Amino acid sequence: MILGIAAVLASLLYLLYCQGFAVTKSIAAVLFVFRVKRNGSRASLNTCTGWVRYRVRFRESRIYEFHFDCRLSGGDAEVILLDGKKQELLRLNRQQYTGDIKLDGKAQYYLQWEFHSATGKCELHWQ
Repeated sequence: MILGIAAVLASLLYLLYCQGFAVTKSIAAVLFVFRVKRNGSRASLNTCTGWVRYRVRFRESRIYEFHFDCRLSGGDAEVILLDGKKQELLRLNRQQYTGDIKLDGKAQYYLQWEFHSATGKCELHWQ
């Protein structure tokens, strides 16, 4: 009975992760607030080190323009767009804060945020 419930819960968590509703992370922070939106995501941090990765869906096959607005008072942050095999496609940070890339609407993609003693606010959006 207990093994059956555990198997159902594990299957449910895996399904949520595959659909982009679950987030994996490894964070050490005094304050960490992370919010995923339909066309972007936002983070508010205080002395944050670690990473967050989640699956994103792009409904159309077209060129997407990404903007990374990073307002940090300390540390650094970057966002990496990964393909379904978790290979890097695009990396955005304070020096390289915009980028264009052609994406397939049927493919899987992941966004990975990386923080290095970051304090402040960051926002990523695409159009």
